Amino acid sequence: MQGVAEAVPTLTRLIVSVLVLAGLGYGAVFALANLVEPREREITVRVQKDGFAR
Repeated sequence: MQGVAEAVPTLTRLIVSVLVLAGLGYGAVFALANLVEPREREITVRVQKDGFAR
């Protein structure tokens, strides 16, 4: 009698693994988008003039 791991074709196992990883990634992005509140703050960025004098 074969074990469960031997009975599942390799392609099916690969597809299931990729789907599980994609689901975990989607869940992480969803959690970051809905559960984390961004903070407002002042940002100052200095730009060098070298790139504008063409």
